[in-house]
Amino acid sequence: MNTVLCQEIIRYNRLLFEMRDSLINVKKALKGEVVMSEELERLSNSLFNNQVPKLWENKGFLSLKPLASWIQDLNERIDFLNNWIKGGTPIIFWISRFFFPQAFLTGILQNYARKHVIAIDRLQFDFMILDNYTNQEVHEISTRPEDGCYLFGMFLEGARWDSKNHVLAESRKKELYSDVPLVQLLPRVDKPKQKEGIYNCPVYKVLSRAGTLSTTGHSTNFVMFMDLPIPPSRDAKDPRDAKSVWIKAGVAIFLALRY
Repeated sequence: MNTVLCQEIIRYNRLLFEMRDSLINVKKALKGEVVMSEELERLSNSLFNNQVPKLWENKGFLSLKPLASWIQDLNERIDFLNNWIKGGTPIIFWISRFFFPQAFLTGILQNYARKHVIAIDRLQFDFMILDNYTNQEVHEISTRPEDGCYLFGMFLEGARWDSKNHVLAESRKKELYSDVPLVQLLPRVDKPKQKEGIYNCPVYKVLSRAGTLSTTGHSTNFVMFMDLPIPPSRDAKDPRDAKSVWIKAGVAIFLALRY
């Protein structure tokens, strides 16, 4: 996981250096010490309008937040990495803090493959929803899992998690998003595909759901599919009806919201 940490540090440092240099230049331009270029003018206008400057957006992480919330999010991400550097590998990973979460997920599979001497191509994740923990108890967990990892900090749209029946359920009235409980990602060898009783829920970084294919071969927005248990179909003759309810509702998981 040290490789993942180093890659994340490089990406965030690149963003921080860009922010520092551009802020110094725009401050000089406002004083008249340097020419106010079109790029610096756009930067100052974005700051005034509480928008993330395009200059930072190009070097930064995918986000739909306004500038104030974006800065707060950035500080929390930096704190997460600093705690990782000073205190060692976290027990629980706040997945929304990663610049490139796909690399982290691949790292989890690689660690398992090396530990058990198994080809990584044979591994897929099992998703265990640990809904017996409250939000306060999650932060009190003191031991990491033997294999895989704990994930926290995700949001459901179009549904909620029913902790009593351990399945997806319809959203409550006037509730747009709901928290996803603590999840354990557990690598499995030659995992069989379960056709019934499971909804393959897409996981995205942001609410737009749209993304482009990056040079790494991964989407800039889509992260993975997460298998979530669903209630049985009301129509016993057509078990596919159970899954179609959640597909039509557009149920998805997001790592970050707009605020």
